Amino acid sequence: MTPNSEKPVAPHTTSRRTFAALAAAALAPCLLASAVAVAAPAGDQGVYPPWSGGANDPVEKRGLEFTVPEVDNLPDFHGDPCNHKLAVFVGGNYYFAMAPLVHAFEKLHPEMKGKVYYETIPPGLLAQQIEHGGAITVGNMTWVVQADVYAAGLKRVNAEIKSGHAAGKAVPYATNTLTIMVPKGNPAKITSLQDLAKPGVRLVMPNPEFEGIGRQIKASLAKAGGDELVRAVYETKVKNGETLLTHIHHRQSPLWLMQGKADAGVTWQSEAMFQEQVGNPISHVDIPDAQNATGIYAVAMVKGARHPAAAKKWIAFLKSPAALEIFKRYGFKAYEEKSGK
Repeated sequence: MTPNSEKPVAPHTTSRRTFAALAAAALAPCLLASAVAVAAPAGDQGVYPPWSGGANDPVEKRGLEFTVPEVDNLPDFHGDPCNHKLAVFVGGNYYFAMAPLVHAFEKLHPEMKGKVYYETIPPGLLAQQIEHGGAITVGNMTWVVQADVYAAGLKRVNAEIKSGHAAGKAVPYATNTLTIMVPKGNPAKITSLQDLAKPGVRLVMPNPEFEGIGRQIKASLAKAGGDELVRAVYETKVKNGETLLTHIHHRQSPLWLMQGKADAGVTWQSEAMFQEQVGNPISHVDIPDAQNATGIYAVAMVKGARHPAAAKKWIAFLKSPAALEIFKRYGFKAYEEKSGK
């Protein structure tokens, strides 16, 4: 871990009974906090997230603005954890699509306006949070939100259904492919996956232990250069310090590239497109189809959801033309049965 890491720590050592008590005890303070008068927006944030500039916060009445870039920053937690009517836990690699998705959902369901809470940390960490009763600790703050909906890669969602933490059948709705994210101008002259193995090329790569994309990247590397390329990127370079492993790659990869800590990193294509669209100094190098990997995004209701009716509406919405048009802006494609395996 580096000083700039944004790893949320799940409180593994606390009992489920304690979490339930925390949830009850936290309710009253949350209700009071929601009444705080709105302050002026934070100033220039430079390269630090949230790159949305606050647009991803769905609440109507916001409290005291206290976001100090890099130091006090919670860019992957959105909305009111106490006064919501729908809690969505979604894998962080499309955090940038969530604001327009929520706005479109609110237009269809006006009663939900300002009442959607969502988290966009890696799906493996979201699964841990669900397993711990919805409790999560970031810095000195612990809060409890029981998810109504869990959205991630199809395999991960099916695993949560099998474990009993999600219910029903996984509903696939979109697909994505990989790309090589680089700083604007591509100073290291990266042209292919094979270039990632070159000595001196510094990489920022998702850690397969925490992030599902890591496994898909390994498969893509194997297609391009066999096990030798996989070992070079994920073993040799990790040991010699030329590969930095992330905990939250959708935040850390672009940030570390912009800070000059790395020359390249493999991410989802949509993430690079978003960075380019918002004007950050990021570009990307396409990966040929024969070497690429396809991610299938799916969703399911969480077992014991407190807002099952709203959860069903959100799941249906994700397959709607309005939602798929939003995904299309960032390079996602609608899921089709033939794209599944």
